[in-house]
Amino acid sequence: MHDIAWIRDNPEAFDKGCAARGLDPLAAQILDLDRQVRAAKTSLQDIQQRRNELSKQIGQAKSSGADASEAIAEVGTLKDAMKAAEDDERTAADALDTLLAGIPNIPDADAPVGADESDNVEIRRWGDPRNFAFEPKQHDEIGEALGQMDFETAAELAGSRFVVLTDQLARLEKALALFMLDVHTQEFGYREASTPLLVRPEVAYGTGNLPKFEDDLFKTTDGRYLIPTSEMTLTNMVREKIVDEAALPFRYTAFTPCFRSEAGAAGKDTRGMIRQHQFWKVELVSITAPDQSEAEHERMTSCAEDILQRLGLPYRVVVLATGDIGFSARKTCDLEVWLPGQQAYREISSCSNCGDFQARRMMARFRPEGEKRTRFVHTLNGSGVAVGRALIAILENYQEEDGSVTIPEVLRPYMAGRERIEKVA
Repeated sequence: MHDIAWIRDNPEAFDKGCAARGLDPLAAQILDLDRQVRAAKTSLQDIQQRRNELSKQIGQAKSSGADASEAIAEVGTLKDAMKAAEDDERTAADALDTLLAGIPNIPDADAPVGADESDNVEIRRWGDPRNFAFEPKQHDEIGEALGQMDFETAAELAGSRFVVLTDQLARLEKALALFMLDVHTQEFGYREASTPLLVRPEVAYGTGNLPKFEDDLFKTTDGRYLIPTSEMTLTNMVREKIVDEAALPFRYTAFTPCFRSEAGAAGKDTRGMIRQHQFWKVELVSITAPDQSEAEHERMTSCAEDILQRLGLPYRVVVLATGDIGFSARKTCDLEVWLPGQQAYREISSCSNCGDFQARRMMARFRPEGEKRTRFVHTLNGSGVAVGRALIAILENYQEEDGSVTIPEVLRPYMAGRERIEKVA
Protein backbone atom coordinates (compact mmCIF):
# COMPACT_ATOMS: atom_id res chain seq x y z
CA MET A 1 0.00 0.00 0.00
CA HIS A 2 1.13 3.53 -0.67
CA ASP A 3 1.54 6.49 1.68
CA ILE A 4 -1.22 8.89 0.64
CA ALA A 5 0.46 11.78 2.51
CA TRP A 6 3.63 11.23 0.46
CA ILE A 7 1.63 11.19 -2.77
CA ARG A 8 -0.01 14.51 -1.82
CA ASP A 9 3.43 16.07 -1.35
CA ASN A 10 5.13 14.30 -4.27
CA PRO A 11 2.61 13.67 -7.07
CA GLU A 12 5.18 14.08 -9.85
CA ALA A 13 7.62 11.64 -8.19
CA PHE A 14 4.78 9.13 -7.76
CA ASP A 15 3.83 9.38 -11.43
CA LYS A 16 7.49 9.01 -12.39
CA GLY A 17 7.61 5.78 -10.37
CA CYS A 18 4.43 4.59 -12.07
CA ALA A 19 5.93 5.38 -15.47
CA ALA A 20 9.00 3.28 -14.61
CA ARG A 21 6.57 0.43 -14.01
CA GLY A 22 4.93 1.00 -17.38
CA LEU A 23 1.79 2.53 -15.84
CA ASP A 24 -0.13 5.65 -16.79
CA PRO A 25 -0.02 8.64 -14.40
CA LEU A 26 -2.25 7.94 -11.41
CA ALA A 27 -1.53 10.70 -8.89
CA ALA A 28 -4.35 12.98 -10.10
CA GLN A 29 -6.94 10.21 -9.83
CA ILE A 30 -5.68 9.22 -6.39
CA LEU A 31 -5.66 12.79 -5.10
CA ASP A 32 -9.16 13.47 -6.47
CA LEU A 33 -10.53 10.50 -4.52
CA ASP A 34 -8.50 11.60 -1.49
CA ARG A 35 -10.12 15.05 -1.68
CA GLN A 36 -13.54 13.42 -1.85
CA VAL A 37 -12.79 11.35 1.25
CA ARG A 38 -11.52 14.34 3.19
CA ALA A 39 -14.42 16.55 2.07
CA ALA A 40 -16.95 13.92 3.17
CA LYS A 41 -15.17 13.59 6.53
CA THR A 42 -15.19 17.35 7.03
CA SER A 43 -18.89 17.50 6.13
CA LEU A 44 -19.65 14.68 8.56
CA GLN A 45 -17.69 16.39 11.33
CA ASP A 46 -19.55 19.66 10.71
CA ILE A 47 -22.90 17.87 10.85
CA GLN A 48 -21.93 16.07 14.06
CA GLN A 49 -20.80 19.33 15.61
CA ARG A 50 -24.10 21.01 14.63
CA ARG A 51 -26.06 18.07 16.05
CA ASN A 52 -24.20 18.38 19.34
CA GLU A 53 -24.94 22.09 19.47
CA LEU A 54 -28.63 21.44 18.82
CA SER A 55 -28.77 18.71 21.43
CA LYS A 56 -27.35 21.14 23.95
CA GLN A 57 -29.92 23.78 22.95
CA ILE A 58 -32.76 21.27 23.23
CA GLY A 59 -31.60 20.25 26.69
CA GLN A 60 -31.43 23.86 27.85
CA ALA A 61 -34.82 24.66 26.33
CA LYS A 62 -36.49 21.72 28.03
CA SER A 63 -34.99 22.60 31.39
CA SER A 64 -36.22 26.18 31.09
CA GLY A 65 -39.60 25.35 29.54
CA ALA A 66 -38.78 27.09 26.25
CA ASP A 67 -39.94 25.93 22.82
CA ALA A 68 -37.43 23.49 21.27
CA SER A 69 -39.48 22.40 18.25
CA GLU A 70 -37.30 24.12 15.64
CA ALA A 71 -34.12 22.58 17.04
CA ILE A 72 -35.77 19.16 17.23
CA ALA A 73 -36.91 19.47 13.62
CA GLU A 74 -33.40 20.44 12.49
CA VAL A 75 -31.93 17.42 14.30
CA GLY A 76 -34.31 15.28 12.29
CA THR A 77 -33.02 16.68 9.01
CA LEU A 78 -29.41 16.17 10.12
CA LYS A 79 -29.92 12.40 10.32
CA ASP A 80 -30.39 12.22 6.55
CA ALA A 81 -27.44 14.55 5.98
CA MET A 82 -25.23 12.41 8.22
CA LYS A 83 -26.18 9.25 6.38
CA ALA A 84 -25.47 10.91 3.03
CA ALA A 85 -22.04 12.12 4.24
CA GLU A 86 -21.22 8.68 5.66
CA ASP A 87 -22.19 7.06 2.35
CA ASP A 88 -20.09 9.58 0.39
CA GLU A 89 -17.08 8.94 2.62
CA ARG A 90 -17.46 5.16 2.40
CA THR A 91 -17.87 5.19 -1.38
CA ALA A 92 -14.85 7.44 -1.96
CA ALA A 93 -12.70 5.58 0.61
CA ASP A 94 -13.55 2.19 -0.93
CA ALA A 95 -12.71 3.50 -4.40
CA LEU A 96 -9.42 4.95 -3.13
CA ASP A 97 -8.47 1.73 -1.30
CA THR A 98 -9.30 -0.37 -4.36
CA LEU A 99 -7.20 1.85 -6.61
CA LEU A 100 -4.21 1.92 -4.22
CA ALA A 101 -4.39 -1.85 -3.61
CA GLY A 102 -3.83 -2.54 -7.31
CA ILE A 103 -0.83 -0.23 -7.79
CA PRO A 104 2.60 -1.91 -7.42
CA ASN A 105 5.39 -0.58 -5.24
CA ILE A 106 7.32 2.42 -6.51
CA PRO A 107 10.80 1.27 -7.67
CA ASP A 108 13.90 2.29 -5.80
CA ALA A 109 16.01 5.00 -7.40
CA ASP A 110 18.80 2.42 -7.87
CA ALA A 111 16.61 0.05 -9.89
CA PRO A 112 17.47 0.21 -13.61
CA VAL A 113 14.63 1.66 -15.64
CA GLY A 114 13.46 -0.74 -18.32
CA ALA A 115 10.42 -2.42 -19.79
CA ASP A 116 11.20 -6.08 -19.14
CA GLU A 117 13.87 -8.70 -18.36
CA SER A 118 15.90 -7.67 -21.42
CA ASP A 119 16.76 -4.49 -19.50
CA ASN A 120 18.03 -6.30 -16.38
CA VAL A 121 21.60 -5.42 -15.44
CA GLU A 122 24.19 -8.08 -14.63
CA ILE A 123 26.47 -6.98 -11.79
CA ARG A 124 28.71 -10.02 -11.16
CA ARG A 125 29.38 -13.67 -11.90
CA TRP A 126 30.79 -16.49 -9.84
CA GLY A 127 32.29 -19.76 -11.06
CA ASP A 128 33.24 -20.96 -14.52
CA PRO A 129 30.88 -23.24 -16.43
CA ARG A 130 32.27 -26.74 -16.73
CA ASN A 131 33.81 -27.88 -20.01
CA PHE A 132 32.21 -31.22 -20.86
CA ALA A 133 33.92 -33.90 -22.91
CA PHE A 134 30.45 -34.92 -24.06
CA GLU A 135 27.18 -33.22 -24.98
CA PRO A 136 25.51 -32.30 -21.64
CA LYS A 137 21.90 -33.32 -21.23
CA GLN A 138 18.99 -31.51 -19.66
CA HIS A 139 17.84 -32.50 -16.19
CA ASP A 140 14.69 -34.34 -17.27
CA GLU A 141 16.68 -36.58 -19.63
CA ILE A 142 19.13 -37.32 -16.83
CA GLY A 143 16.47 -37.99 -14.21
CA GLU A 144 14.35 -40.20 -16.43
CA ALA A 145 17.42 -42.19 -17.57
CA LEU A 146 18.28 -42.74 -13.90
CA GLY A 147 14.78 -44.14 -13.42
CA GLN A 148 14.13 -41.70 -10.57
CA MET A 149 12.19 -38.83 -12.20
CA ASP A 150 8.70 -39.68 -13.47
CA PHE A 151 6.53 -37.09 -15.19
CA GLU A 152 4.13 -39.61 -16.73
CA THR A 153 2.99 -41.05 -13.40
CA ALA A 154 2.76 -37.54 -11.93
CA ALA A 155 0.49 -36.51 -14.80
CA GLU A 156 -1.74 -39.50 -14.13
CA LEU A 157 -1.94 -38.48 -10.48
CA ALA A 158 -2.34 -34.73 -10.77
CA GLY A 159 -2.05 -33.50 -14.37
CA SER A 160 0.70 -31.52 -16.04
CA ARG A 161 3.47 -29.57 -14.24
CA PHE A 162 4.04 -32.18 -11.53
CA VAL A 163 6.79 -34.77 -10.98
CA VAL A 164 7.39 -37.91 -8.94
CA LEU A 165 10.94 -38.29 -7.59
CA THR A 166 12.10 -41.59 -6.14
CA ASP A 167 15.16 -43.18 -4.56
CA GLN A 168 18.26 -40.98 -4.47
CA LEU A 169 16.64 -38.01 -6.23
CA ALA A 170 13.93 -37.94 -3.57
CA ARG A 171 16.68 -38.05 -0.95
CA LEU A 172 18.67 -35.35 -2.78
CA GLU A 173 15.68 -33.01 -2.61
CA LYS A 174 15.56 -33.32 1.18
CA ALA A 175 19.35 -33.20 1.48
CA LEU A 176 19.41 -29.85 -0.28
CA ALA A 177 16.76 -28.44 2.03
CA LEU A 178 18.47 -29.67 5.20
CA PHE A 179 21.82 -28.34 4.03
CA MET A 180 20.33 -24.90 3.33
CA LEU A 181 18.50 -24.78 6.65
CA ASP A 182 21.65 -25.72 8.55
CA VAL A 183 23.67 -22.98 6.88
CA HIS A 184 21.01 -20.27 7.24
CA THR A 185 20.20 -21.05 10.88
CA GLN A 186 23.61 -22.04 12.26
CA GLU A 187 25.76 -19.54 10.38
CA PHE A 188 23.55 -16.68 9.17
CA GLY A 189 21.26 -16.20 12.15
CA TYR A 190 17.89 -17.02 10.61
CA ARG A 191 15.27 -18.58 12.89
CA GLU A 192 13.66 -21.68 11.42
CA ALA A 193 9.87 -21.66 11.38
CA SER A 194 7.20 -24.16 10.39
CA THR A 195 4.15 -22.21 9.24
CA PRO A 196 0.68 -22.99 7.81
CA LEU A 197 0.33 -23.87 4.14
CA LEU A 198 -3.16 -22.36 4.06
CA VAL A 199 -3.84 -18.70 4.79
CA ARG A 200 -6.76 -16.32 5.14
CA PRO A 201 -7.37 -13.71 2.40
CA GLU A 202 -6.09 -10.82 4.54
CA VAL A 203 -2.73 -12.57 4.88
CA ALA A 204 -2.45 -12.90 1.09
CA TYR A 205 -3.45 -9.24 0.83
CA GLY A 206 -0.70 -8.24 3.25
CA THR A 207 2.10 -9.49 0.99
CA GLY A 208 0.49 -8.08 -2.16
CA ASN A 209 -0.77 -11.37 -3.64
CA LEU A 210 -4.37 -10.16 -3.39
CA PRO A 211 -6.40 -8.74 -4.94
CA LYS A 212 -4.51 -8.40 -8.21
CA PHE A 213 -2.95 -11.87 -8.45
CA GLU A 214 -5.73 -14.14 -7.24
CA ASP A 215 -5.55 -16.14 -10.48
CA ASP A 216 -1.99 -17.16 -9.56
CA LEU A 217 -3.17 -18.76 -6.32
CA PHE A 218 -4.97 -22.01 -5.52
CA LYS A 219 -8.11 -21.26 -3.51
CA THR A 220 -9.80 -23.78 -1.24
CA THR A 221 -13.55 -24.28 -0.91
CA ASP A 222 -13.58 -22.50 2.47
CA GLY A 223 -12.04 -19.31 1.06
CA ARG A 224 -8.44 -19.82 2.11
CA TYR A 225 -5.39 -19.93 -0.17
CA LEU A 226 -2.46 -22.33 -0.56
CA ILE A 227 0.77 -20.40 -0.11
CA PRO A 228 2.83 -19.68 -3.26
CA THR A 229 5.84 -19.30 -0.93
CA SER A 230 6.34 -19.09 2.83
CA GLU A 231 7.16 -15.40 2.34
CA MET A 232 3.42 -14.99 2.81
CA THR A 233 3.32 -16.52 6.29
CA LEU A 234 6.75 -15.47 7.54
CA THR A 235 6.20 -11.82 6.63
CA ASN A 236 2.74 -11.76 8.20
CA MET A 237 4.15 -12.94 11.53
CA VAL A 238 4.44 -9.22 12.39
CA ARG A 239 0.99 -8.41 11.05
CA GLU A 240 -0.88 -5.81 13.16
CA LYS A 241 1.94 -5.74 15.70
CA ILE A 242 4.15 -3.02 17.16
CA VAL A 243 7.67 -4.22 17.94
CA ASP A 244 10.54 -2.50 19.72
CA GLU A 245 13.26 -1.10 17.49
CA ALA A 246 15.93 -2.83 19.60
CA ALA A 247 14.46 -6.23 18.64
CA LEU A 248 15.02 -5.64 14.92
CA PRO A 249 15.97 -7.14 12.57
CA PHE A 250 13.91 -10.33 12.64
CA ARG A 251 15.21 -13.05 10.32
CA TYR A 252 13.16 -16.14 9.50
CA THR A 253 13.61 -19.16 7.25
CA ALA A 254 11.27 -22.01 6.36
CA PHE A 255 11.27 -25.08 4.15
CA THR A 256 7.82 -25.56 2.65
CA PRO A 257 6.04 -26.75 -0.45
CA CYS A 258 4.87 -23.89 -2.67
CA PHE A 259 1.75 -23.91 -4.83
CA ARG A 260 1.27 -21.79 -7.95
CA SER A 261 -1.35 -21.99 -10.67
CA GLU A 262 1.15 -20.55 -13.18
CA ALA A 263 -1.63 -18.47 -14.72
CA GLY A 264 -0.38 -16.97 -17.95
CA ALA A 265 2.49 -19.47 -18.21
CA ALA A 266 0.95 -21.56 -21.00
CA GLY A 267 3.71 -22.75 -23.28
CA LYS A 268 6.51 -21.62 -20.95
CA ASP A 269 8.92 -24.21 -19.54
CA THR A 270 6.54 -27.09 -20.15
CA ARG A 271 9.47 -29.51 -20.15
CA GLY A 272 10.92 -30.86 -16.91
CA MET A 273 10.86 -29.33 -13.43
CA ILE A 274 11.58 -25.66 -14.16
CA ARG A 275 8.00 -24.39 -13.76
CA GLN A 276 5.63 -26.52 -11.70
CA HIS A 277 2.39 -26.17 -9.78
CA GLN A 278 4.01 -27.63 -6.65
CA PHE A 279 7.65 -27.27 -5.63
CA TRP A 280 9.83 -26.95 -2.54
CA LYS A 281 11.73 -23.88 -1.42
CA VAL A 282 13.79 -22.61 1.49
CA GLU A 283 12.59 -19.05 2.01
CA LEU A 284 14.35 -16.15 3.73
CA VAL A 285 12.44 -13.22 5.26
CA SER A 286 13.77 -10.21 7.14
CA ILE A 287 11.87 -7.55 9.08
CA THR A 288 13.96 -4.43 9.65
CA ALA A 289 13.95 -0.77 10.57
CA PRO A 290 13.98 1.50 7.49
CA ASP A 291 17.63 2.46 7.86
CA GLN A 292 18.64 -1.23 7.94
CA SER A 293 16.83 -2.52 4.86
CA GLU A 294 19.34 -1.62 2.16
CA ALA A 295 22.21 -3.35 3.99
CA GLU A 296 19.90 -6.27 4.83
CA HIS A 297 19.09 -6.68 1.14
CA GLU A 298 22.77 -7.05 0.33
CA ARG A 299 23.22 -9.44 3.24
CA MET A 300 20.29 -11.63 2.18
CA THR A 301 21.57 -11.80 -1.38
CA SER A 302 25.00 -12.85 -0.15
CA CYS A 303 23.44 -15.60 2.03
CA ALA A 304 21.74 -17.08 -1.03
CA GLU A 305 24.94 -16.73 -3.05
CA ASP A 306 26.87 -18.61 -0.37
CA ILE A 307 24.62 -21.64 -0.85
CA LEU A 308 25.37 -21.75 -4.58
CA GLN A 309 29.09 -21.29 -3.97
CA ARG A 310 29.22 -24.18 -1.50
CA LEU A 311 27.37 -26.34 -4.02
CA GLY A 312 29.90 -25.32 -6.67
CA LEU A 313 27.22 -24.03 -9.05
CA PRO A 314 28.22 -21.20 -11.41
CA TYR A 315 25.80 -18.27 -11.29
CA ARG A 316 25.37 -14.62 -12.05
CA VAL A 317 23.63 -11.79 -10.15
CA VAL A 318 21.35 -9.40 -12.01
CA VAL A 319 19.46 -6.33 -10.79
CA LEU A 320 15.95 -6.41 -12.20
CA ALA A 321 14.67 -3.58 -14.34
CA THR A 322 11.66 -1.62 -13.11
CA GLY A 323 9.39 -3.39 -15.60
CA ASP A 324 10.46 -6.83 -14.37
CA ILE A 325 10.39 -6.56 -10.59
CA GLY A 326 7.54 -8.12 -8.62
CA PHE A 327 4.44 -6.25 -7.50
CA SER A 328 5.53 -5.65 -3.88
CA ALA A 329 9.25 -5.11 -4.45
CA ARG A 330 11.04 -1.84 -4.85
CA LYS A 331 14.38 -3.46 -5.73
CA THR A 332 15.23 -7.05 -6.63
CA CYS A 333 18.42 -8.99 -7.27
CA ASP A 334 18.06 -12.33 -9.03
CA LEU A 335 20.58 -15.14 -8.82
CA GLU A 336 20.66 -17.09 -12.07
CA VAL A 337 22.35 -20.50 -12.03
CA TRP A 338 24.12 -21.92 -15.09
CA LEU A 339 22.33 -24.90 -16.65
CA PRO A 340 24.66 -26.57 -19.19
CA GLY A 341 21.87 -28.69 -20.64
CA GLN A 342 20.02 -25.52 -21.64
CA GLN A 343 23.21 -23.51 -22.20
CA ALA A 344 21.56 -20.70 -20.26
CA TYR A 345 21.42 -18.98 -16.89
CA ARG A 346 18.07 -19.49 -15.13
CA GLU A 347 16.65 -17.89 -12.00
CA ILE A 348 17.18 -19.85 -8.80
CA SER A 349 16.73 -17.10 -6.22
CA SER A 350 15.08 -13.70 -6.15
CA CYS A 351 15.94 -11.36 -3.24
CA SER A 352 13.70 -8.31 -2.85
CA ASN A 353 13.51 -5.24 -0.66
CA CYS A 354 9.85 -4.21 -0.33
CA GLY A 355 10.43 -1.14 1.84
CA ASP A 356 7.30 -0.34 3.87
CA PHE A 357 4.90 -1.39 1.08
CA GLN A 358 3.85 -4.70 2.65
CA ALA A 359 4.06 -3.29 6.18
CA ARG A 360 1.39 -0.70 5.37
CA ARG A 361 -0.91 -3.44 4.08
CA MET A 362 -0.27 -5.49 7.24
CA MET A 363 -0.13 -2.58 9.71
CA ALA A 364 3.24 -3.87 10.91
CA ARG A 365 5.08 -1.20 12.88
CA PHE A 366 7.94 -0.56 15.29
CA ARG A 367 8.43 2.01 18.00
CA PRO A 368 11.73 3.92 17.69
CA GLU A 369 13.62 4.10 20.95
CA GLY A 370 12.60 7.15 22.98
CA GLU A 371 9.63 7.99 20.74
CA LYS A 372 5.89 7.59 21.23
CA ARG A 373 5.05 7.63 17.53
CA THR A 374 5.31 4.35 15.62
CA ARG A 375 6.75 3.80 12.13
CA PHE A 376 6.28 1.07 9.56
CA VAL A 377 8.90 -1.67 9.38
CA HIS A 378 10.59 -2.66 6.14
CA THR A 379 10.19 -6.21 4.81
CA LEU A 380 12.51 -8.28 2.63
CA ASN A 381 12.25 -11.74 1.15
CA GLY A 382 14.34 -14.11 -0.93
CA SER A 383 14.87 -17.72 -1.89
CA GLY A 384 17.63 -19.36 -0.01
CA VAL A 385 17.32 -21.12 -2.56
CA ALA A 386 14.61 -22.85 -4.62
CA VAL A 387 15.18 -26.55 -3.86
CA GLY A 388 13.83 -27.97 -7.12
CA ARG A 389 15.94 -25.67 -9.25
CA ALA A 390 19.01 -26.46 -7.15
CA LEU A 391 18.35 -30.15 -7.82
CA ILE A 392 18.05 -29.38 -11.53
CA ALA A 393 21.33 -27.46 -11.46
CA ILE A 394 23.16 -30.30 -9.71
CA LEU A 395 21.92 -32.87 -12.21
CA GLU A 396 23.06 -30.77 -15.15
CA ASN A 397 26.35 -29.48 -13.74
CA TYR A 398 27.46 -32.73 -12.09
CA GLN A 399 26.31 -35.18 -14.76
CA GLU A 400 28.79 -37.77 -16.02
CA GLU A 401 29.08 -39.38 -19.44
CA ASP A 402 27.88 -42.75 -18.11
CA GLY A 403 24.59 -41.16 -16.96
CA SER A 404 25.47 -41.02 -13.27
CA VAL A 405 25.58 -37.79 -11.25
CA THR A 406 28.33 -36.83 -8.79
CA ILE A 407 26.96 -35.54 -5.50
CA PRO A 408 28.54 -32.25 -4.32
CA GLU A 409 30.75 -32.87 -1.32
CA VAL A 410 28.77 -30.64 1.04
CA LEU A 411 25.66 -32.75 0.46
CA ARG A 412 27.23 -36.16 1.07
CA PRO A 413 26.71 -36.11 4.87
CA TYR A 414 22.98 -35.68 4.13
CA MET A 415 23.08 -38.55 1.60
CA ALA A 416 24.43 -41.22 3.97
CA GLY A 417 27.92 -40.65 2.56
CA ARG A 418 26.91 -41.52 -1.00
CA GLU A 419 29.15 -39.93 -3.66
CA ARG A 420 27.17 -40.69 -6.83
CA ILE A 421 23.63 -41.14 -7.99
CA GLU A 422 23.36 -44.03 -10.36
CA LYS A 423 20.64 -45.73 -12.38
CA VAL A 424 18.21 -47.84 -10.41
CA ALA A 425 18.87 -51.50 -11.12
